[in-house]
Amino acid sequence: MNQKRVILQGAFVLTIVGFVSRIIGFFYRIFLSHAIGAEGVGIYQLIFPVYTMAFSLTAAGIQTAISKNVSEKMALGDKKGARNTFFAGLILTTCGTLFVSLFLYHGAGWISSAFLKETRCESLVRMLAFALPFAGIHSCVGGYYFGLKKTHVPAISQLVEQAARVSASYLVYIIFLEKGIRPTPVLAVIGLIFEELASALFSLTAAALHFGKTKISSLASKSSLPFTGILKISLPLTANRLLINLLLSVEAICIPLRLQLAGLSVSSALSIYGVLTGMALPLVLFPSAITNSISVMLLPTVSEAQAAGSQRQISRTLENTIQYCLILGILCTGIFLCFGESMGRVLFASSLAGKFILILAWICPFLYLGTTLTSILNGMGKAVTTFWQNTVSLLIRILFVWFAIPRFGVAGYLWGILVSQLLSAALALFVLSRHVPFHFDSLGWIVKPLAALSVSVGIMLFFRSCLLYIPWKILPVLEMFLSILILCAVYIGIMFFSQIYILLRGRGIIKA
Repeated sequence: MNQKRVILQGAFVLTIVGFVSRIIGFFYRIFLSHAIGAEGVGIYQLIFPVYTMAFSLTAAGIQTAISKNVSEKMALGDKKGARNTFFAGLILTTCGTLFVSLFLYHGAGWISSAFLKETRCESLVRMLAFALPFAGIHSCVGGYYFGLKKTHVPAISQLVEQAARVSASYLVYIIFLEKGIRPTPVLAVIGLIFEELASALFSLTAAALHFGKTKISSLASKSSLPFTGILKISLPLTANRLLINLLLSVEAICIPLRLQLAGLSVSSALSIYGVLTGMALPLVLFPSAITNSISVMLLPTVSEAQAAGSQRQISRTLENTIQYCLILGILCTGIFLCFGESMGRVLFASSLAGKFILILAWICPFLYLGTTLTSILNGMGKAVTTFWQNTVSLLIRILFVWFAIPRFGVAGYLWGILVSQLLSAALALFVLSRHVPFHFDSLGWIVKPLAALSVSVGIMLFFRSCLLYIPWKILPVLEMFLSILILCAVYIGIMFFSQIYILLRGRGIIKA
């Protein structure tokens, strides 16, 4: 099976499950926005920088190291080495997450008051401590299977965790209502804990079945476990992600504070923050289920190609990645520009969310492209490069938060996101061009998709005008869904048949 087919098959599985998972998560966010309100969503989103920092410190780098090492071991036929890599990463992650969980539990008060500047987060941070060890276990198993290029276990675990989160949150919500208690962000954190618990149990069960009768004692001595090899790769990645998440935390904390300088109250600032990070951004990131799936498969594939010295394979992978990310990004930009206001109003009952979506629509091509290019750079061992790239991008966003928000409101922050994503994608392309020879087809990857989008929008608008003559009334959400479906179908059809035409023309079947 060739590498392109492996990537596409693995990405297809992750994409389908990712879309299902995001659809569930999408409706879950709608439920949260109605259950705890925009301010409650803002408080809930405020604790995530703490969680991501803890996860980055203890598990994220090790997961990537496991994936990279396992793919290299399997390319050399060293199954025992791949297995030992997994156990070494699991031990390191478990020890790290337990230690950091103790710190979160006992330091929740200080973190909330001194770091987050919101004392209502104390109980939420303390509860997060129980989720971290399970998240670490889940990430190690996922890293191992990604290294094997087998995506079924990580894919199913996404569905398991979503089902557990939604079920637990809704059960707590019902209990609150029956007892006459006003729903708070606590129900969302309880859902997160059960999400990580269910995912960890499923992942461990799958790993136990995979290793079969293999015993821990068969790993010989502790010296046979490649702790050094894991740490050699994971420590730079951990430092990278830790600093990046520290900057993200600074950004998240400063947004409500700088909004208050723009003349908003604490409640209004948290509400706007909740609408932005809990409603608008997740909707714009919804299509990234595709690019995230591709990114997961790209890292081990590029690592394997580099280990085999196949520069041509890396070049082809890079060209395909750029092409499909730009085609997807241009389509999504068109969708959000056409339907952003309707999405905010119909889905979240928030005109403010609609305004945010309209501005964020422009980041789609750069966001999706930057995600996948970063994965390729990591697969090539350019972790330091991605670190500086991400750091520069985040520093630009923080500068916009600090200087633009007090003057222009939250729109200043949205402009910062656009500038930072554009710069991040450009830097990644520049660095890759210095190491990997590739051809950038601006006509096929930018001009043609833009032309296809223009035709698609025109046909979609004609369809919507025809709906005015239908004697019965169509629900706004159904009208929006059908319009998006037609736009996507026409766009994909045009791009597909144009590729067929190019292929037939290249083989001489059709003459110019």
